[in-house]
Amino acid sequence: MIVVYIILGIIAALLVSGIFISKDMKASREIVISKPTEDVFNYIKYLKNQDGFSKWGSLDPDMKKEYRGTDGTVGFVSAWDGNKKVGAGEQEITGIDEGKSLSTEIRFLRPFKSVAKGRMTTEAVDGSSTKVTWGFESKMPYPFNVMRLFMNMDKAIGEDFSVGLNNLKAQLEK
Repeated sequence: MIVVYIILGIIAALLVSGIFISKDMKASREIVISKPTEDVFNYIKYLKNQDGFSKWGSLDPDMKKEYRGTDGTVGFVSAWDGNKKVGAGEQEITGIDEGKSLSTEIRFLRPFKSVAKGRMTTEAVDGSSTKVTWGFESKMPYPFNVMRLFMNMDKAIGEDFSVGLNNLKAQLEK
């Protein structure tokens, strides 16, 4: 019986701690690509191109994709339905600052429903090099935010961004 009380006490402590743990999640990574900013931006603003460099796109080669609208313009939607590793959802272009930034809303449907704001930016390092930053912001609702005690979301998701950015660099520099 004491073991049950200890387990219930641990669960209660975790739930109470969740009230004080931040619900904000964000991660971003950057890389320098040896290509002019215009070339890099004109590639990343098309969501279909993410299929070729995003780590998530490689986790399910049989993933079903659906596209709505005109790629590279506000309102374009790239939807996916895949295995347990990638789940299901859609990404919509919500803003384009030509040559500078691409803003998206990512709506995850499975395995958990959530919404994130994605962003890719380009910044000239010099005439032939571009710094690309890829990131996202979201909220982790209570009580799921307790997982932050055990998992570094910036590290986990940031590593996926790093893989994608390295893939992007390899593609654009070849």
